[in-house]
Amino acid sequence: MATAAKAAARPLAKRQGAQLQPFTWTGKDKRGTVMKGEQLAKNANLLKAELRKQGITPQVVKPKAKPLFGKAGKTISAKDIAVFSRQIATMMKSGVPLVQSFEIIAGGQQNPRMKEMLDAVKTDIESGSTLYEALRKHPSQFDELYINLVRAGEGAGVLDTVLDTIATYKENTEALKSKIKKALLYPAIIIVVAFLVSAMLLMFVVPQFESVFENFGAELPAFTQMVVNLSRWMTSYWWLVFGIIIATAVGLFQANKRSYAFARFKDRLLLRIPVIGQIMHNAAIARFARTLATTFKAGVPLVEAMETVAGATGNIVYTEAVHRVRQDVSVGYPLNTAMKQVNLFPHMVLQMTAIGEEAGALDTMLFKIAEFYEREVNDAVDNLSTMLEPLVMVIIGVIVGSLVIAMYLPIFKLGAAI
Repeated sequence: MATAAKAAARPLAKRQGAQLQPFTWTGKDKRGTVMKGEQLAKNANLLKAELRKQGITPQVVKPKAKPLFGKAGKTISAKDIAVFSRQIATMMKSGVPLVQSFEIIAGGQQNPRMKEMLDAVKTDIESGSTLYEALRKHPSQFDELYINLVRAGEGAGVLDTVLDTIATYKENTEALKSKIKKALLYPAIIIVVAFLVSAMLLMFVVPQFESVFENFGAELPAFTQMVVNLSRWMTSYWWLVFGIIIATAVGLFQANKRSYAFARFKDRLLLRIPVIGQIMHNAAIARFARTLATTFKAGVPLVEAMETVAGATGNIVYTEAVHRVRQDVSVGYPLNTAMKQVNLFPHMVLQMTAIGEEAGALDTMLFKIAEFYEREVNDAVDNLSTMLEPLVMVIIGVIVGSLVIAMYLPIFKLGAAI
């Protein structure tokens, strides 16, 4: 009898643990209007029953067709999480229940992967999990900082306030990341454009002039001969040039991803580059200050908060420095004294941190530091863009002008001889 009961329980458990899958459906409402939609469900029968509860008579319910290449929808970006954070914070502040908030947000998603994740979180909450427990199952989208802040908010009974703090934090950090990418991308674009213009001229324009030079029967000027030789080499070995560039780019990317020593060397080098280095310094300080202020305001103890802050600075040099600061703070040093020992933080940051500790308003002072350095980054990136725009024109002009002079120099000499 017991064996039979276990055998019957197996399929039941299997059905209860079934994963939600996407279905497409077509049906009619009470007025006879044809309606279509997509919805996650364990099976078609349960979805039909749910549609009937909503006053819709289902006609066709079938699993959603899988895409030919990979999973449907784009990946979930940090910007998607930032937008979601503001949406859930607004709804919680307005008094909308948590489960209903997730249902509303998921229903408005254009990204199928984001919708699937939010539905999974909603299902976990409906099953009795806390928001912290439900979000913890998605570490790729919700990092340790996010999870710890939610846990602190739930523990203190101020989840709506903490979610609002998280939303502001995510919005500011994403805006800062966008500025940093712009600062690094613009010089890279200049180099790529300059190389492509040079390659095109050498491979397609110079050879046209070379056939004309052969009819002169005279020795070419040294500068022209150098450009012609470079053109011949480029035309013959273009595949080698582009292959080396691609292999180098891939190799550097993999080295940065897999080698801590290389990533550390790269981050240290970035901090020493004129103009770019100062932007990276300011960005790291802004991230440090905002992340620490956000965690401290949410009630996370300072030593515990420092562990999360270390990974949020965006630069290994600062990450190692924050780890040293955490060790000093854990044995009783004031935060400003520990920060002074690493010799990375400007005097103003140390002074404002000391004042915040003395006044018992550390989070407020750290927020002010973050705002100041975020403005510094914004201004620096805007100034960099303004300076680089004419520089692009000068570089391309020099390249094109040099090649034009090299090509017309024999013609000028021939004209002078005549």
